[in-house]
Amino acid sequence: MKPEIIVALDVPNAAAVPLLLQKLPSDLTWFKIGLELFAAEGPDIVRLLAGQGKRIFLDLKFHDIPRTVANAVTSAGKLGVSLMTVHAIGGRTMLQAAAEAAQALGPNRPRLVAVTTLTSLNQDDFGDLGIQRTVSEQALALTQLALDCKIDGVVTSVHETVALRRKFGSTPLLVTPGIRPAGADVGDQKRVATPALAVESGASYLVIGRPIVEAADPLAATRAIQAEIDQAFARRAP
Repeated sequence: MKPEIIVALDVPNAAAVPLLLQKLPSDLTWFKIGLELFAAEGPDIVRLLAGQGKRIFLDLKFHDIPRTVANAVTSAGKLGVSLMTVHAIGGRTMLQAAAEAAQALGPNRPRLVAVTTLTSLNQDDFGDLGIQRTVSEQALALTQLALDCKIDGVVTSVHETVALRRKFGSTPLLVTPGIRPAGADVGDQKRVATPALAVESGASYLVIGRPIVEAADPLAATRAIQAEIDQAFARRAP
């Protein structure tokens, strides 16, 4: 499957969304709703996008007691969310509860991806947090835990993607944030990669926000990134 772009709607409120959609390719179907937009608009923003036939990646990084997370997964799934995040460090029981809640929603259930390590963190941050593993070791260990709990995949930096594909094969979904075209501002991300590198490394979905949303011409920016993805996928395909 050719990797797809998920546009991160990192905008302050719903008023900015229709105008942005008008500036994007009509065949772009995946959009990420994160904490900023969901806190401002709540479930209505999910309903708005779902009503337009868009597929929604709800990135709220559920991390709580198992029952609470399971109920949140159920509620989000009923809203029409196609993909959502849980925190792998929530532990085995929480991850299992989340997976069971998703499975109970039937054949059109949402897929779950576990966050291993935020792309804003690096090895120095791990030291502050008392984590003894390297970033790569943490990604591998938490991915194993998530997959054992029947989570569909993980959110991970492109820099860990090759190792994850080598160890876990082609089945898990690998969602890669921190994507920046060459020369783009990295913002607050510490572990970034180009779209081509993400595709060549085995990413399933590329989450891209500012390089598209804040571009002078979002349509042209998206088309350029799509062309880079197509070329990289052609090189990757056997």
